[in-house]
Amino acid sequence: MFLGHFAVGLAGKKLVPRVSLGTLFLSVQLVDLLWPTFLLLGLEHVRIDPVSTRMTPLDFYDYPLTHSLVAMLAWGALFGLGYFATRRGKREALVLGLGVVSHWLLDLLVHRPDLPIWPGGPLFGLGVWNSAPGTIALEVGTFAIGTFWYLKATEAADRTGTFALWGLIAFLMLIWLGNLAGEPPPNVDAIAWVGQAQWLLVLWAYWVDRHRVTRQ
Repeated sequence: MFLGHFAVGLAGKKLVPRVSLGTLFLSVQLVDLLWPTFLLLGLEHVRIDPVSTRMTPLDFYDYPLTHSLVAMLAWGALFGLGYFATRRGKREALVLGLGVVSHWLLDLLVHRPDLPIWPGGPLFGLGVWNSAPGTIALEVGTFAIGTFWYLKATEAADRTGTFALWGLIAFLMLIWLGNLAGEPPPNVDAIAWVGQAQWLLVLWAYWVDRHRVTRQ
């Protein structure tokens, strides 16, 4: 799941218009932003296995600190409480906290049974990644819906607000298509370092939102 997570962030703008798209992206992708660092530190592990599923060459066999349901509930609570402590928005803090947890629910749809409920606990996953048409329909469908709701919630304040948004949408699509068509990564360190680049997408989203205003 890639586009689907960003779709939730885009759609969230309709629920909490005062929250920047960058903060929404940070919430829905928080665990995937932490995961590369945990890989580099040796706290979590992944194997490159081109036959793991039809849609990803990665075998996620050990990532309980970021991708177990209990861990995501904890990360979501921390993120929501952190936002409330600094901005005092109860509704916004709740939506952002749930945005973190939404990551597990969306991953549950596509992953094979490798998502733990708690570290060392039972594993779940519905395995949509085993179907190329199913994966494509799910990713593109959710991304289209998320984009639609973001456009319903905001309008460009200037030309940058238009071009920056559509540039971000196109870039996310290109990354996703590249992952589908590209070769498996050469090693785990490469996965971790490329994963760090996702922080740039969060910064891009902050830039987009600075040039858009909430629709009345």
